Amino acid sequence: MENEDKYNSIEYHIQHELTSSDKEYAATHLNETDETRETTIAEIKRWIDDEMHVQIGKNNNDFLILRFLRVCKFNLEKTKTRMRNYYKLRSDLPEWFTNTDPFQPELQELINMGLFLPLRKPDSQGRLVVIMRTTLHNPKIHKLSDIIKISVMLTELAMKNCAIATSASVYGCTLINDSINPTIHHFFQFGPSILKKIAHAWQNCYPMRLQLINVINAPMFLDISFKIFKSFMSEKMNKRLHVYSHMLQSCFKDIPANILPVEYGGTDSTIQELTEYWKKLIEENRDWFISNTNN
Repeated sequence: MENEDKYNSIEYHIQHELTSSDKEYAATHLNETDETRETTIAEIKRWIDDEMHVQIGKNNNDFLILRFLRVCKFNLEKTKTRMRNYYKLRSDLPEWFTNTDPFQPELQELINMGLFLPLRKPDSQGRLVVIMRTTLHNPKIHKLSDIIKISVMLTELAMKNCAIATSASVYGCTLINDSINPTIHHFFQFGPSILKKIAHAWQNCYPMRLQLINVINAPMFLDISFKIFKSFMSEKMNKRLHVYSHMLQSCFKDIPANILPVEYGGTDSTIQELTEYWKKLIEENRDWFISNTNN
């Protein structure tokens, strides 16, 4: 518990992770200084104690508050709105956030597929990079809610890893969605209501700045899905979504080869090795998921 508290503390992340260039970027782009960080975190804590302690419960920690503040560029009212949205999302969609024991057979099967794989190091802009392979599963067998649950679990696990977490909380996240060989059943599984919820979660709720979404290997019949998805997104987010019918080198701009798996033109192990790496970590953190994610 003592070690866990250390990693959740603002002091640990600031002193051990932020470089001088990180601090300069945070000040310029996120309105974050040592003074604003201290005062706004204190204000959010008071607000939580006064208004949000029932909804948030034990899920709250200093670094999570800082993540929300950075997404909202330290605007207090926007931060409060996003936090309200986030905890309402958790309440409205428990199938995405509860029953997170990774040893459940249905979750084990999805983990073993490597559907959602954060890279172990940030890209050249400091962003967390996640490779998603959302067409590997069988829609007739696997529930979409479990796939989304795994993606949430692995994102939070990556944000628990201090080698990635602080950088990602400042610079944001890039998603590489490999849509190779989809079926019509995948198409129908990602219906308009689900796409709307996913867009709302990323844009208005989740404590992460989504900077870029590159969809690769997307056949033409998926164009309808992406047009629907974009209809739920803001103009700014629309400009960050790019769909490619093939896998082009330009899709991996700013992602050094030494952090990519070999299957995507990189040199950092294979997809299978990366899958096994996250499988081991997610299983080792079983108690953390159960105690922190199920509240």
